[in-house]
Amino acid sequence: MTGRKRDIDDLAGEIQELFADMWQVPRFSAGLRQGYRPQADCYRTEDPPALNVVVELPGVEPSSVEVAVAGRALTVSGERTRPRVEGAHYLAMEIEYGSFQRRIELGVDIDPTNVTANYDKGMLRVHLPLAPQRREEKVNIEVRRLDGAPDAEAPASPAREQGP
Repeated sequence: MTGRKRDIDDLAGEIQELFADMWQVPRFSAGLRQGYRPQADCYRTEDPPALNVVVELPGVEPSSVEVAVAGRALTVSGERTRPRVEGAHYLAMEIEYGSFQRRIELGVDIDPTNVTANYDKGMLRVHLPLAPQRREEKVNIEVRRLDGAPDAEAPASPAREQGP
């Protein structure tokens, strides 16, 4: 019985090591992770009416960042590259590097001609002014009957005079 318990303990240890390898060293594993994925916050202000998106980009060169707006979505893409260290023999590789792309659904119409983006101390701040809202105007729509009956508001047909 002791031998069997030892086999189960060995198996449990191997499974723990396998999961530790997969989650802590993504470049050496079978590629479960997709690389660097920056975190983002999005909030709305009323004065001025705008959406603001803040994206964490530590270690990313501003020249590699691309910001684009299409419809009601903001896309931030770029690449964080691992610095080259001559003679380095890594014991652990936990920091994620590589290309990234974040698409953030905004849910409202924005004014794309006045969007601004600033990068400072590893933080990208995108200011997206809201598009001016269209005034709601009341428009009366005429309803016509399709069954051939005269419309209720249609003027009555003039009566024909009958001769002697």
